[in-house]
Amino acid sequence: MKKLKVALLYGGTSSERDISLNSGKNVGEALSETGHNIDYLDTKDKNNLIKLIDKDYDVAFLCLHGKGGEDGQIQGFLETIGLPYTCSGLLSSALAINKAITKNIYKENNIPTPVYVNLYKKMQVNIDDIIKTTGDHVVVKAAKEGSSIGLYIVKGKEEITEAINKAFKYDDVVVVEKFIEGKEYTVAVIQKDGEEQALPVIEIIPKNKFYDFASKYDEGGSQHICPAEIDETLTKNLQSIAKQAFTCLQCRGVARTDFIVDDQNQAWALETNTLPGMTRMSLVPDAARAVGLNFSELCNIILENALI
Repeated sequence: MKKLKVALLYGGTSSERDISLNSGKNVGEALSETGHNIDYLDTKDKNNLIKLIDKDYDVAFLCLHGKGGEDGQIQGFLETIGLPYTCSGLLSSALAINKAITKNIYKENNIPTPVYVNLYKKMQVNIDDIIKTTGDHVVVKAAKEGSSIGLYIVKGKEEITEAINKAFKYDDVVVVEKFIEGKEYTVAVIQKDGEEQALPVIEIIPKNKFYDFASKYDEGGSQHICPAEIDETLTKNLQSIAKQAFTCLQCRGVARTDFIVDDQNQAWALETNTLPGMTRMSLVPDAARAVGLNFSELCNIILENALI
């Protein structure tokens, strides 16, 4: 691969800014090791957006998470100025960041996902009707937040009502879904050599009761078992669903789908992340290492896909 002038976009203004800064630092170091010329651009500074127009970059590598970076906004800007960029496009990014829309797409394409109700800020909310659909043990999620921000696992009418009100402080759309007791897994799909390949399944064993912000980013917050110690049938099922989600959401480059598997070995897709974290504790680098791809090789594969 020829040496490229790369605009590495990181930071931004979302609630996941610190994670993005960490991802960007790691990716920049890895790409520099392979000879690419890296220009670190924090999108919080509008002057850096002007640089994207004025300077002659070959490609943008996106290490942004959350609103403003993972939702199609920066993707639309880059398409307008004609600069290639890594991972999913404008439409895919806008669809996948919205858990309410993602759940609808899962349902339409027969991807198993926990039963759910989508709520909108200005609509009248009837908790009794929600409970009739989802049961009274639920997960309440702000639709466009990541890293378990604005997410609550609650039980009973009073707790559900409180969680919905809290979630609406983060977003105008809230998803309430049936709580599924089970083990947590994730599967990354990467485009390599012109094909979509599912990486090994990772089992996530969080330190806390569920895979919350601390479990994701604190040292020792969770244990990642990769490849997961599960039978071949479940492995293939999880990988197949992850590839199906990748296709239905029109993802590109790399994306990661998270799952709960219940005690009947039924896999339930929860969400798909189109710009997975690239910190040293992140899941996609773990899965890549399990198939012999070091971090620099992974970053270069993602970079190459942006130029195809």
